[in-house]
Amino acid sequence: MMVDFLLPAEDEFAEAIAYYSLQREGLGLEFAAEVNRGLARILQHPSAWTPLSSRTRRCRLNRFPYALIYQVRDDMILIVSVQNLHRHPDSWRDRLSPHER
Repeated sequence: MMVDFLLPAEDEFAEAIAYYSLQREGLGLEFAAEVNRGLARILQHPSAWTPLSSRTRRCRLNRFPYALIYQVRDDMILIVSVQNLHRHPDSWRDRLSPHER
């Protein structure tokens, strides 16, 4: 199964890495590694994480206040958002049409 990111999710990921890199040297890389661990957990058990809607789920990261908002689509995991849980938790909904949620 492959993983793909919506463009806004890619931007969120890059922005978070940049933010954490400014906080402490190496912290951005640690954040990226935590996202990769989250992706690995999703790939192992795609339906194990908290449902947000009929098609969308949330996998919370362990060390950072972020979650991966995703959908399983055929043979692909689509990352809808790399969501900062301290900001606008439902902003991901605007990225999908109503029938995709």
